[in-house]
Amino acid sequence: MDITDLELNLLEFRQKSFQFARLATVGGTEFAVFSRTETESERQFRPRLVHLHLAVPRGWIRLDPEGEMLKLEPEGRTASAPSTRDAEEVGTERSEFTEAGEAWRRETGAEGVHLYVPARYAATLLTPDGHRALGVP
Repeated sequence: MDITDLELNLLEFRQKSFQFARLATVGGTEFAVFSRTETESERQFRPRLVHLHLAVPRGWIRLDPEGEMLKLEPEGRTASAPSTRDAEEVGTERSEFTEAGEAWRRETGAEGVHLYVPARYAATLLTPDGHRALGVP
């Protein structure tokens, strides 16, 4: 996956579009870090911004030539059909779930920051050193 492809295309994850932010190497694996900012619940009197970050091993990302979107294709799995479920507000999502046939974890941090990582890399990425390497607060 060429860096230009990462920069020019969006990655769909959990029915939301994420934009490429940077590359980071953690524990010998190169990760593409994607981000998205959205408004917390619109129903609240004073909704806040939430900052979503997604760390994906670079080797799991494929370009869908038909849709010009990036797709997740974890090692040993073929790309699954796009999900038809509705997007959920971050606050209502489970912290552990499956996406693209892979187990994921969502960590909630301070000031509306959320980080999604593959569960198999959680022990490395969901640490202060992992956060620093990924460039996520």
